[in-house]
Amino acid sequence: MATGDLVLGQEQGQKGARQRVVNDFSINVATVNGSGSQSANSVLLKSIFGMGVPVSGKNLFPSNIAGLPTWYTIRASKDGYVARKRDTEILVALNPETAKDDILSLPAGAAAIYEESFNLRQYRDDVACYPVPFDKITASICPEAKLRKLVRNMVFVGVLAQLLGIDLEVVEKSVRKQFAKKQKVFDLNFGAIKAGWEFATEKLVKHDPFVIERMNETKGKIIIDGNAACGMGAVFAGVTVVAWYPITPSTSLIEATADLLKKYRVTSEGKATFAVVQSEDELAAIGMVLGAGWAGARSMTSTSGPGISLMSEFTGLGYYAEIPGVIFDVQRSGPATGMPTRTQQADLLSTAFLSHGDTKHVMLLPGSVKECFELSGEAFDLAERLQTPVFVMTDLDLGMNNWMSEQFDYPEKPLDRGKVLSKEDLDKLGSFARYKDVDGDAIGWRTLPGTMHPKAAYFTRGSGHNSSAGYTEKPDEYQEVVDRLVRKFETARTLVPAPQIVKNGTSKIGFIAFGSSDFSVRESLDQIKNEYKTDVDYLRIRAYPFAHEIHDFVASHERVYVIEQNRDAQMESLLKLDLPADQVVKLRSILYYGGLPLDARSITEEFATKEGL
Repeated sequence: MATGDLVLGQEQGQKGARQRVVNDFSINVATVNGSGSQSANSVLLKSIFGMGVPVSGKNLFPSNIAGLPTWYTIRASKDGYVARKRDTEILVALNPETAKDDILSLPAGAAAIYEESFNLRQYRDDVACYPVPFDKITASICPEAKLRKLVRNMVFVGVLAQLLGIDLEVVEKSVRKQFAKKQKVFDLNFGAIKAGWEFATEKLVKHDPFVIERMNETKGKIIIDGNAACGMGAVFAGVTVVAWYPITPSTSLIEATADLLKKYRVTSEGKATFAVVQSEDELAAIGMVLGAGWAGARSMTSTSGPGISLMSEFTGLGYYAEIPGVIFDVQRSGPATGMPTRTQQADLLSTAFLSHGDTKHVMLLPGSVKECFELSGEAFDLAERLQTPVFVMTDLDLGMNNWMSEQFDYPEKPLDRGKVLSKEDLDKLGSFARYKDVDGDAIGWRTLPGTMHPKAAYFTRGSGHNSSAGYTEKPDEYQEVVDRLVRKFETARTLVPAPQIVKNGTSKIGFIAFGSSDFSVRESLDQIKNEYKTDVDYLRIRAYPFAHEIHDFVASHERVYVIEQNRDAQMESLLKLDLPADQVVKLRSILYYGGLPLDARSITEEFATKEGL
């Protein structure tokens, strides 16, 4: 038994001492932006994961290049909860600007590791304090002054690993994976970790209850962020044209896509079979996407709320001219510039009806990184099947943060290119009407430019047109086309991913949520059950237009709480437009829009208040 364990064991024998808290706490690492803490945070996260403990990591960073405070939270949960936890039990304080506030925010019984010169013990006598001379330790192992601020972060990994009981061999494997093929970098960083470990062993006496013990709950699992998963899904779906303009928090989605395309979409002669174009702005990006979609390529762009606003007019063209394309919206806080590095689910209404005039767009709502991969692929099939722009709506929390996930399944379903007529088809038919509903599903047949037939289409128009694609301003011909687009939206209702009914028993109360809120909702359901002995049914929406199962779910409950991360209850508003009038009165809202990822406790408390529990 290590010295720290012995002291903890002695404390636990005393009256009123806290019991050991095993694999169930949250760590908050407070540094400054640009200090190189990302690598250290990743090593710590993967080390806990390597111990077999379910884990998630969330980066709370400022919207500047360097110098402002940044926090990274790691949650270990033996029960597999991966949503943000409202309170953190362990603090690593390396930023003097926020250190006082950070330690004051801890709950009683927490632990704090900090640079000893901060003297944080003066602010709390109910927190286990571990002062560490990080600067002195770093200077002793790193002769190059310019590298010290980077190496300094690795020292806290060693200190924390020793205090928590994380196997040093597991930490070493994580460092090797982080710095693969860079032996000198590995040596320097792992040397810093060992220095922190040795200091904690020799100088620190553990007097907090938090420990990591080996589990076997991560076998076969992966850690990945949603943006990378979306990019992977797009490549598997056969995307060949990518047009984009950089914007937080979606840029890494394009980077992931481009990296995979460069690796897997190059001929043996070194010729790329794809195009990735950084355009001058978002308007040009969506224009390129629709141009490529019209030409028959699978095309995409990725953006966030401000970019969505700029894409309005071109998106209307895609809807009315019926051109496929996929747009990823990694949502952030708005309006205007808002808080670019904070998360929200506030683009639903603007995206659903994006453009002037009467428009309705298909939106897919992945609720996990695995669904980011799967629904990204499905978006391309739907775009071509429905001949329309399709939006994949994620958010900063899901897109940029690290999530534990089941491994992704290799897609086995063939690509669905939709209703495309070949030269041979046209020879048999003699002609076709581009915008005519001949199959009863309100989806017309199309040809691709370059189809060698005099009746094939070579141009399209965004102005008034009839079912034969001829220009018109006749009211009845115009109405025929736009009425068919409404019917096509009803067809989409049967093609989009069905909602997931997680729990549908005998409860009179239901929850409806979507996207990254799912993790918090599931945890909240357990809290409500355990603390209030109340069962709540739960349905997770995965797409708009809404499948009929959503209507059935609302109809089978007396009260339905719609949980979402925006101020104006945007999902509830969409549901009210879709549901029968007598069902609308059942809807209630639980809203969070502070910019941090939604936590379960906030849901539970608001629900209990509204229900009078």
